[in-house]
Amino acid sequence: MANLPPSNYDESEADPCRQIAEAVRDILASIGEDLDREGLIQTPKRVAQMYTELTAGYQVDLNALVNGAIFHVDYPEMVVVLDIDFSSLCEHHLLPFFGKVHVAYIPDGRVIGLSKIPRIVEMYARRLQMQERMTVEIADTLQHILEPQGVGIIVEAKHMCTMGRGVEKINARMVTRAMLGNFEDANIRNEFISHIGYKDEDSTQHHHDHQHEERFA
Repeated sequence: MANLPPSNYDESEADPCRQIAEAVRDILASIGEDLDREGLIQTPKRVAQMYTELTAGYQVDLNALVNGAIFHVDYPEMVVVLDIDFSSLCEHHLLPFFGKVHVAYIPDGRVIGLSKIPRIVEMYARRLQMQERMTVEIADTLQHILEPQGVGIIVEAKHMCTMGRGVEKINARMVTRAMLGNFEDANIRNEFISHIGYKDEDSTQHHHDHQHEERFA
């Protein structure tokens, strides 16, 4: 005889995709769409699957991700990984923001496997995010697992919440950064920035100030 679920079992709670799909149906109905229209019949299911993919970072275990790929190496110079593509979801409007992450650190006897850095970026990007917080989370994580002399993170991104709605500035770009340990030293910081192609840190600050738009409107 098959086991029956407990009397207080709520199928919708056990299936987040079903809850999301039902919410999408409500949204479509609220804007006046025909839920039986050919192009929309599978839309709630597709959107539910999409959100599962775009928020997969919540389910990632950092220890399993790193999987011991930290190696003892006597290398005192800066390690730089540039142009890590990412896309994330703005937590204010659930619209995408996307761009590149630049990572640098100066080892203190240990380095991390190259592929792990983009995976850490992806772990934090695949969540509802603010660019500022994501930048700090990536930096803090590398500082925690490597204990290097310092970490530098620069994130460049465009936000659909300012491109496709509100102020509609399609060329606005936001740059955020986190500098830990010896990256607080201007010479080290500017060496990192020079790899990205900025002339100096004033150029980075210019880009950061370029997008003070209606992000919360």
